[in-house]
Formats: sequence, structure tokens, C-alpha cells
Amino acid sequence: MKPNRTWLKPLLYTILIGYSIVTFLPFLWAMLSSFKPLSEIVGSGFTFFPKEFTVSNYVEMFEKEPLFLRWMLNSIIVTVCMVGLNLLFNSMAGYALARIEFFGKKFWFFLVLAVLMIPMQVTMIPSFLVLRALGWLNTYQGLIIPGAINATFIFMMRQFFLNFPKELEEAAQMDGLSKIGTFFRIVLPLAKPALAAQAIFTFMGGWNDFMRPLIVMSDPEMFTLTLGLNAFKGQYISFWNYIMAASTIMTIPTLIIYAFFNRFFVQGITYTGGK
Repeated sequence: MKPNRTWLKPLLYTILIGYSIVTFLPFLWAMLSSFKPLSEIVGSGFTFFPKEFTVSNYVEMFEKEPLFLRWMLNSIIVTVCMVGLNLLFNSMAGYALARIEFFGKKFWFFLVLAVLMIPMQVTMIPSFLVLRALGWLNTYQGLIIPGAINATFIFMMRQFFLNFPKELEEAAQMDGLSKIGTFFRIVLPLAKPALAAQAIFTFMGGWNDFMRPLIVMSDPEMFTLTLGLNAFKGQYISFWNYIMAASTIMTIPTLIIYAFFNRFFVQGITYTGGK
């Protein structure tokens, strides 16, 4: 007789809901704090909801820092380019490692795995020296090109393409499509769930990146939004009301991207054949 474990499911949901609440509360407090005056945020008493509700933080933020819109534009340019290049190059590299036979294939695959083991902190100084030698400091390409590929997503796309039905590719090649045509017209459109997951994580990584812009950018006009938030912190006082307002604005694009790609992210792949 099997033991009755019907209590496990309610317990699991209780734990997950509790964890979600604990995770969401700091974000909710930060968002609500963007509607508080500075005196209420730095005051001795803790308040969750604003006692004095105000939207002046959002207005004064642009007056306090006129480069805020430029920082947002920089972040959009860098992140969109990084997402596009990653989706293209990581998918092509993953497909080549999964489907194409070429000399040194195993070497390149193990090299990708080796890159996964190297922390970013090890490569910060060499990356800075290379970018300085190329004259790419304080430039968009200094942020975009080094982040155009990602070993993690190359490995992920390889694993996805290993499970991709070969029959579809063989049928496309029998119809006269080349390897490149098969990849772009047959394989890539059916890889939406994997591409969506890659797009979400790449966007979040590029949008929230602080360390690389700190290394590459020194001109305030070229700051990204994450780096620009430091402008609201002074030696003697930090304008937390503006920081909270800017952080709330910064969160909106990530939520939009997740909402847009979520339906691809969670759906399964159903192959029904094609013409």
C-alpha cells in the first residue's frame, strides 16, 4: 500500500508562495520608495507605504541629471545589439557543433566548455588592455563586440539542436535548400523557445551589467543606465529617492521583454512536419 502524500503538494505550494513573497517584497519596497521624499527614506523609522506620496522624484530626476535620457539610450543601443548578435552567433555556433562535421570539432566544443569555467574577474584586465589597444574605450563597440557571443548559450543551443529532428533538415535539403538555407528557414524558426530563453537572459545580463561599462566607459555621456545611477550618490549624501525612481524606470523594459517572450519561453516544441 502506497503512503498517502497528498499533503506534499499544498506544502510545496506554500513554500513556493512564501519564497515568491520574500523575493518580491524588496522590489515592491524600492518601487514604493520612489514615491517618497528623501527625508522619509533616510529617516530613522521604517515605512513600507509612502506617508507623503509624491511623483516629484521622477520629474526632479531629469532636472538633477540631464544625461539620464542619454544613459537610457546608451543602454538600449548596447543591449539590443548584444541580444541580436548573441541570438545569431550563439545559434550558428551551437548548430555547427551539433550538426556539422568539421576538423577540430571536439576541440572547439571543449574550448567552449573551458570558457565556461573562467570567471569574468580573471579576464577584466586583459579585456581592458585589448580594448585600449584597439581604441575602443568609451565606444559602443567596446561594450557590444566583447558581449556578442556567450559560451553558456552556445552550449545551450548545441544541446537543443542535438534533439532537433534530422528528418526536417533532410526533407529541406531534398527540396534544394542549402545548409545555410535550412538553418535560417527551417531550424531557426522552430527554435523559438530556446531563442526566447536566450533573449531574456541576454537582455537581462546586458541591461543590468555594471562591471563592464565601469571598465570601458569613463565619459559621462557614454555611461549606461546602471553606471549612471552612481551620479545620484555623492560623497556626503545619496539621493535615494532619485535612485529608487531611476531603478523603477530601469526595471520596466525587463518586465516588457519577459512578458513578450514568456509565451515562447514556457511553450513546448511540437513538430508536425511541413511543406
